[in-house]
Amino acid sequence: QVQLVESGGGLVQPGGSLRLSCAASGFTLDDYAIGWFRQAPGKEREGISCMSSSDGSTYYVDSVKGRFTISRDNAKNTVYLQMNSLKPEDTAVYYCATDIRNYCSGYWEYWGQGTQVTVSS
Repeated sequence: QVQLVESGGGLVQPGGSLRLSCAASGFTLDDYAIGWFRQAPGKEREGISCMSSSDGSTYYVDSVKGRFTISRDNAKNTVYLQMNSLKPEDTAVYYCATDIRNYCSGYWEYWGQGTQVTVSS
């Protein structure tokens, strides 16, 4: 059974850090590009980062560039999103998803259930 499970969310103060994990089961994560998304209350889901498995290329939306880092551990079949210098506007439910290809094509197939990140003092 194909499954993605996110973890690592929580409540953090502005300026703090969190590391989200996206653990895959039922398939080899390294066969696919992986994206991270978030959805804030009342807003549409937005893609914030993607990592290709073909060449390791990474992409970030401008609002997180320089603060967030996507990485993968193939031995653990897990992708991470390191989030530093968090801001209140980063508050959202964060999701990971697999692309149908091994590069960031923008066609998403499998999704996790999401993990809540709240940035507040």
